[in-house]
Order: sequence, then C-alpha cells, then structure tokens
Amino acid sequence: MTAANKAPRPPAAWLRARIEWAKALKPVRVLTHYSNQRGPILASGLAYRGLFAVFAALWLAFSIAGIVISDNEQLQDTIISTLNNAIPGLIDTDGAGPQSGAVDLEVLLSAGGFTWTGAIALVGLLYTAVGWLGSARSSVREMFGLPNPATSFALLKARDIALGAVLGVALLLSAALSVASTSATSFLLGLIGITSHSIISTVTSRVVTVVVMLALDAFTLACLYRVLASVRIPRRRLWAGALLGAVGLGVLKILGSSLLGGASSNPLIASFAVLAGLLIFFNFSCQVILLGAAWIDVGLADAGIEVDALAGPAPSKGVAARR
Repeated sequence: MTAANKAPRPPAAWLRARIEWAKALKPVRVLTHYSNQRGPILASGLAYRGLFAVFAALWLAFSIAGIVISDNEQLQDTIISTLNNAIPGLIDTDGAGPQSGAVDLEVLLSAGGFTWTGAIALVGLLYTAVGWLGSARSSVREMFGLPNPATSFALLKARDIALGAVLGVALLLSAALSVASTSATSFLLGLIGITSHSIISTVTSRVVTVVVMLALDAFTLACLYRVLASVRIPRRRLWAGALLGAVGLGVLKILGSSLLGGASSNPLIASFAVLAGLLIFFNFSCQVILLGAAWIDVGLADAGIEVDALAGPAPSKGVAARR
C-alpha cells in the first residue's frame, strides 16, 4: 500500500460524507418531508382551531353531564383528572392563588343542565370541531401528497361529526377504564398486603393510567390517519405510526406543566399565560400528529408501497409518488 493510499481524507470530504450519512437516516428524511409538505404551518392552523373546539366541547359536555357527575365526586375527580392529563392546564383545580388552568372548575360544574348556553356551545362545537376535523384531514393527506377527497361535502361533514362523536365516547370510556383499572389494581395489591397509599400502589396506578392514555391516543391517531384522511395504510405501518405519535403525545402531556410554566415566566404574556401555554401545547401536539403521518409515508416509500387513497385522485406529490 502506497503512502498516498494511507493519507487521511480531506476534512471537507469527511464532512460531506457525514452529512450524506445523516441525511439518509429515516428520522432526518421524515423531518425533511414534514418541512417540504408545510407541516409546521399546517400544525399552527390546526392548533388555533383545536383550542376553540376544546372549549366548546368542554362546556357542552358539562352542560349535558353536569347533573350526573355533580353527585358523584369520584367520577367527577376522575373526569377532571383525565381531561387535565390529556390537556395539561385546561381546568383550574387549585381554587386559590394564581390561576393554573384556563377554565375555572367551579364555573364549569355550575353548567349542569342543558340551557341556552349549552345550545350555543353545541352550535360552536359543531362549527369548530367539524372545521378542525376538516383541516386535520387536509393536513394529514398533505403529508401523503394527496389532494382533498372527491367525496360530497355533506357526506364528509356527516362522517366528521360521527368520528368526533366516536372519539368523544372513547375519551369517556378511557375515564371509566381508568377508574376500573385503578380500583382493580388497588384490590389486587390489597390481596398481597400492599395498601393503596403505598409507593408501589401509587406507581402501579400511574403506570396503568399512562397505558390507558397511550392506547386511547394510538386509537385516535389510527382513526385520524385511516378513517378521517381516507388513506389505505397497511395495518402494521398504521399502528407503528400511531404508536409513535401516541408516545410523542404522552411525552408532551408529561411535560405539559413545564410548557405552561415556561409561558407564565415570560413577562410579555403573563396576563394570558394559561392560554399561551395551551396554544403552545396544542401546536406541539398537532406537529406530533402530522409527524406521525410523515413517518408512515416515508416508511411506505422505503418499502416501495404506493399510497392508496380511499377517495380522490391518485397521489401527486408525496414521497411515495416521487419515488
């Protein structure tokens, strides 16, 4: 071997090789695809719409179910805890001191009975929720390089309302499952002499709650990608992307209080820090949702699988169509 062959590679060539290696990694290609498909802009629009949809849904739900849960403190606490776990900073449960949530709990519980305010909330919910679902459909399909589906407007909106109702019922079921699983865990641990106030019982209950929320988030994302966006995705890849997105949403929920605290520490937005924190949380959550779709699309392209839309023309500009 000559001395020339033993000479080290020039720094510029080494750097280019490292850059090409990094660009070939799937996470990097997913981020590139997400950026090329205008993911950050789409997520910002979804976050803005989603914030108003949640407020309308919250008031409507408590207007209808307020009479039932007002006499059941355990169910009331579980629902409030489930909502705050799903959206940190949504409901203020402190009752004193600086506001730690966007909605005061006492005011929310006073909404019992479907009054004229509930009717207004229903109209607002239908408008904002259906609008969010429509925007989510377009955004997810954008990640796959698909145009809007060629389905009638009325049919799309009817399907959006049905899907929104299913997801709402899923949220209530997750609260019921959380109560049931916590009670079952405490009972089983009690059989071996572990009290409900012990560290083991607390950690186990927390793990069960996280698993339930993870399953709900994965189910929700799978519905968004498969049903709402009307894209045929192989089951294994669908659930892989949904689980990845669910883990990302779970991390955001765990860090939700930090996001809210970060907004509160900024003196320029201290007067509306709770809303700012919620908007930041919604923005990150919507980015995770679209990143999950981008991950699926890049994976389909790597496997040579064409995106198959349930409705509408063939793919136009997604990763799978370009390869």
